[in-house]
Amino acid sequence: MRRPRTGAARLAEIRQSFWLIPALFAASAVVLAIGLSVLELRLRLPVERILPSGPPGARSLLSSIITAMISFTALVFSITVVALQLASSQYSPRVLRTFLQDRVIQSTLGTFVATFLFAMVVLAALPARDSDRLPELSLAVSMSLVLASTAMFIYYLHHITTVMRVSHIIVAIGAQTRRTIERHVPEHEEPAEIAGEVVQVVPATAAGLVTSADLALLARLAREHDCAITVVPAPGDFVVAGAPLLHCHRLPGVGPRPLPDERVANSVTIDVERTPGQDVGFGLRQLGDIAARALSPASNDVTTAVRAVQEAHDLLRRLATRPDPVGIVRDDDGTVRVLANRPTYDTYLAMIVDELRNTADGEPRISRLLDAVVADLDSVALPAHRPAIRRRLPTS
Repeated sequence: MRRPRTGAARLAEIRQSFWLIPALFAASAVVLAIGLSVLELRLRLPVERILPSGPPGARSLLSSIITAMISFTALVFSITVVALQLASSQYSPRVLRTFLQDRVIQSTLGTFVATFLFAMVVLAALPARDSDRLPELSLAVSMSLVLASTAMFIYYLHHITTVMRVSHIIVAIGAQTRRTIERHVPEHEEPAEIAGEVVQVVPATAAGLVTSADLALLARLAREHDCAITVVPAPGDFVVAGAPLLHCHRLPGVGPRPLPDERVANSVTIDVERTPGQDVGFGLRQLGDIAARALSPASNDVTTAVRAVQEAHDLLRRLATRPDPVGIVRDDDGTVRVLANRPTYDTYLAMIVDELRNTADGEPRISRLLDAVVADLDSVALPAHRPAIRRRLPTS
């Protein structure tokens, strides 16, 4: 069954996809190769003897580039995929998304593919007769792309060995989560509720994880149908097919019109895995998984667990100074049109403090660190968060 997706989610998926940058590089290489070949062979640009080689030498050169680049690309990225699988199995399967969205990895693949395609197009454009003029500028660009691919490969080796280290993975997760906090957890937000009775329940059309909700679209639909809408699941929650996804509320003195189920359901994205777009807890979940795996008897890497808790501490401290996030869209007169639930601060604390205390039972470094984290959070938290924090303070 097709899972519903918002327009913003589709665009974000394209922007964050692994294939976008390589596809742009490949298309640019083909266009450039065709353009240069046409200019040189038809307009007879004043370019000669850039490469002192006849047609047989040009064909041999381009054939070597094509053969070498396609083999080289396949070898490099086959090894890389194996290495990434090993890293994701060691730390957490959810960190593989971080590697797939890495622009250096995408640009490296794009450079290799562009070199291959450019050489292939230039080879096809070579004149059939030895007496005809060669596209020497295109041949020079082919050689330049080979040099660029070599330089990119050297930098790629440095980059991939750096980003696969656990400290860099943890920092990348923290940076991504901080961006999500800045976008979706305001420092000041007035509390709101929708008091009207529920007159319509829109069910989920597919099972999966809620990743985002288009609140602006829901607000337009609510105004069109004279009602208010509550998004029942929070980002990161799992919903089963047919479970309540949206509630339509009656506004005082207004008779709401029924919402079109399919159009409304498509305003909430349901996917097969969590994404960091609107899901603050996804980053904390990744850090918690890394710490838990590091503390398992198979790994027994307490230092990695400590580093993951330290990064989570920074995120929890930022959240402690902000009210619990609630997605709200109001009309100009203050009427609440859309209310989207979000996880509470207590939920975020449970992901790190509660789960790791159970996992790290008997490990003094983690126990002392978690106690220090909770004490620090209690010193800066808003009054609304302190009951959840103080329940986790050490009793002694």
